[in-house]
Amino acid sequence: MPRHAFSPSERQAVYRAITERRDMRQFVPGSTVSDEVLSRLLHAAHAAPSVGLMQPWRFIRITDDTLRSRIHALVDEERVNTADALGPRAQEFLALKVEGIRECAELFVVALGEGRERHVFGRRTLPNMDLASVSCAIQNMWLAARAEGLGMGWVSIFEPQPLAELLGMPDGAEPVAILCLGPVPEFPDRPVLEIEHWTTGRPLPEFVSENGWPEHASV
Repeated sequence: MPRHAFSPSERQAVYRAITERRDMRQFVPGSTVSDEVLSRLLHAAHAAPSVGLMQPWRFIRITDDTLRSRIHALVDEERVNTADALGPRAQEFLALKVEGIRECAELFVVALGEGRERHVFGRRTLPNMDLASVSCAIQNMWLAARAEGLGMGWVSIFEPQPLAELLGMPDGAEPVAILCLGPVPEFPDRPVLEIEHWTTGRPLPEFVSENGWPEHASV
């Protein structure tokens, strides 16, 4: 065992958080999250790795009820547009609960900050590594939330520009996620989209190959 390894119980806790994390849509109405817990979650997000240590993430906490309602309206508008794009699965999609914006205890909008073009280290050939870095921060927050007994849902059903304008983001900044956070009735034992028969997760061996691309790869 490497000398820097965590203890068995610590490792088990890390893997448990990873395995039991869920993209949550159901929240306990009227619940709250303490400032101490919020601080821990945001520090966990801020501890994420980022290419060239650029730390491109920006977290906007939404505490105004009117603003929360306007964000919900943007998501609901795109929900209808997404349904139209899905064609024969439109009604099936509309029956899904895809967000918990109104019910969640805390609402955050996560964005890429402005001025990212000056960060070249690690991005000259892969400029979207800024988005990868923000995704790492969100995942950190997600896992920390699960460890705190809180659910979190990542909402991506929105048009970026109207949301950026609603929140007064400067040119070059770009919203990438709406995060719903708070106590939940329960954590399902498998992904909600599997439970709702929307899709089924595929096993790990389909995604791992050696020394080249797999011969019969599928999307």
